[in-house]
Amino acid sequence: MNPIAVRKFNKLKIKNMSKKQGLKTYSLDEITDKHIGKHGTPKREAFENELRLDLLGEAIRQARIERNLTQEELGQLVGVQKAQISKLENSLTDARFETIIKVFKALNAKINFNVELLNQKVKLS
Repeated sequence: MNPIAVRKFNKLKIKNMSKKQGLKTYSLDEITDKHIGKHGTPKREAFENELRLDLLGEAIRQARIERNLTQEELGQLVGVQKAQISKLENSLTDARFETIIKVFKALNAKINFNVELLNQKVKLS
């Protein structure tokens, strides 16, 4: 899903008009639960991972444009082809972590990663 569309979708409430019930408003979570799946299901996890990749690609594009760089110029700074930058921006590839770090370094951008451990026990053997 396009990140811009997601933001617009988040701002809007989905409204369903029914003659008997009148106007009913659904939250984004309710719609996503119904059409994608509840939190923790494989389909929902895949959807949310794809959404995160879309947001990462959009962040790369926005930073590149703010730095007045073309995809080709950014690719030269990172040491990859223009096509690779395009694929990153459009979330069409599973990029190596190292490449993503290089891209943000070339853009002189600060990177923050958030790791959240869920209620899972880790067993070391």
